[in-house]
Amino acid sequence: MSRLPVIVGFGGYNAAGRSSFHHGFRRTVLESLDNAARQETLAGLAVMMKLVKFEDGHYRSSAEGDSLSLAEIEQRYSAQILESTLIRRIEARYFDVNAAHWHKSLTIEADAASPLSFTTQRKQLPEPLPANWSVEPLGDNEVRVTLHDSCEVKVDSYREMSVKSAGQLPTGFEPGELYNSRFHPRGLQMAVIGATDAIRSIGIDWQRIVDHVQPDEIAVFSSSIMSQLDENGFGGLLQSRLRGHRVSAKQLPLGFNSMPTDFINAYVLGSVGLTGSVTGACATFLYNLQKGIEVITSGQARVVVVGNSEAPITSEIVEGYAAMSALATEEGLRHIEGRDEVDFRRASRPFGENCGFTLAESSQYVVLMDDALALELGADIHGAVTDVFTNADGFKKSISAPGPGNYLTMAKAVAAAMQIVGPDAVRQRSFVHAHGSSTPANRVTESEILDRVAAAFGIADWPVAAVKAFVGHSLATASADQMASALGTFKYGLLPGIKTVETFADDVHQAHIRLSNRDTRRDDLDVCFINSKGFGGNNATGVVLSPRVTEKMLRKRHGQKAFDDYLSRREETRAAAQRYDEQALKGQFDIIYNFGHDMIDDSAIQITADSLKVPGFAQPLVYKKDERFSDMLD
Repeated sequence: MSRLPVIVGFGGYNAAGRSSFHHGFRRTVLESLDNAARQETLAGLAVMMKLVKFEDGHYRSSAEGDSLSLAEIEQRYSAQILESTLIRRIEARYFDVNAAHWHKSLTIEADAASPLSFTTQRKQLPEPLPANWSVEPLGDNEVRVTLHDSCEVKVDSYREMSVKSAGQLPTGFEPGELYNSRFHPRGLQMAVIGATDAIRSIGIDWQRIVDHVQPDEIAVFSSSIMSQLDENGFGGLLQSRLRGHRVSAKQLPLGFNSMPTDFINAYVLGSVGLTGSVTGACATFLYNLQKGIEVITSGQARVVVVGNSEAPITSEIVEGYAAMSALATEEGLRHIEGRDEVDFRRASRPFGENCGFTLAESSQYVVLMDDALALELGADIHGAVTDVFTNADGFKKSISAPGPGNYLTMAKAVAAAMQIVGPDAVRQRSFVHAHGSSTPANRVTESEILDRVAAAFGIADWPVAAVKAFVGHSLATASADQMASALGTFKYGLLPGIKTVETFADDVHQAHIRLSNRDTRRDDLDVCFINSKGFGGNNATGVVLSPRVTEKMLRKRHGQKAFDDYLSRREETRAAAQRYDEQALKGQFDIIYNFGHDMIDDSAIQITADSLKVPGFAQPLVYKKDERFSDMLD
């Protein structure tokens, strides 16, 4: 009997704000919320953006210091908050899209009759000295250099970027300010705060969880596909010599694409358990989720943290994707809108008339437990993940072009879900969180896949959502953004509309799927298929079950008495989780960053033929009995 991986915590940060307790989701359906939920989410964003601070028991304006009610925060700041979240024009904190730094090669020709000369410090002379240079000492370590021929130099230059929009963290919110993040690339800063948000959202002290499992029964699977390419990671490493700087000792190791996992193990959880960093282009989160599901259902792990952190808003990465004609450019958006003034907030248009995707930054994490442990600890259960299917595309002409692999993943996911919850539940109460990248190729190929799969399984009017319309494409983290949105739909009974699209494109297949540009109320939805189509043929589809279905399954497996006992324990968990949410709404994020604390003394590890005892862990690590190949030996 397989253990069921249930979701007991989730959190992170993207262009919609903080994901835990569904605040990021609520930002995407803000106009469909009741007053209390809307005002609470706006107040939390106002604090994140430093427009408002909470002190002396009151929200206060950061500028004037006057006390504000939630209604007054909404009245005063809602317009600014809405303009400073979700997809928008790239802000100057990343780079100037109108004047991105460049180097231009310049050839200087010296006249034989009057050679060029200049004065500089001796220590600044190149090594070796060019053959057509002559050097005259001037004193005070200065020299006069004379050029007797041509010389090529590189000079600062600035160019306008063709791409000007991205999904950025809320304006004013800087992850590195929340803990001692010196020299950390932005992606690792976001991994630390995103994983913290997910851990805090559980409502159970992490040490208590650790004490209930063996040291190697905790796993972390996380990564980034672009590595860390800002100046504190690989970006600085590769630029240093060309910019005349020294490479630091931190730039290379902090650039590894496995470093989000390593940071979480070393500085957030203190874990000695299973660890891994799987990458699969834009489907990377689902690839890591697949590993999490496998180790829980097989019994290798009982607690798994799964997620990704990606911070790709640098001029180099934007330029790289733009060179592939993959991104929505200003000119392309101008052509679609038929006017000179571009609305960058509508740059991502899944299944509409579009011209490319919109890059985004995001850090998202979910915490999984096996069902028995979740009931034992009284964890709050937000849903269950039963399967992730991954398939390649076969032979390809273009490595970035879509292929047949996604047909396999979608069909297998639907077939698997029908076997778990029944055909009627899938046909009547399921929905799809589409990859919805906002490229012309995706709108045709993905809609055709969904349409044909729906027809094959007898699904009519299949609801389809596309969260990239709000938060953009965060690469490794993209399907985690979809997961967070799906959990919000289960909680609030709202399916976000694709609001950046006025009408859907004529070449989109819609015989059996339903696309809407308005929020739809559906409190009966029980199954979500999270779909992802990645560069290189990395296709994945995951199956997520609602809390309602999950609880029904747990009652049947464990019995009503055990489930009732669990419900009583869950009340304390929910109360503790709510206390964290209330603190975070006031700006007290309580980031977990244990640098050099509680380090394990290797010499104190106790080793026997049956087990290991690791200092700091309540339970011993008992070696598993292995009978896999016992029938092959006498």
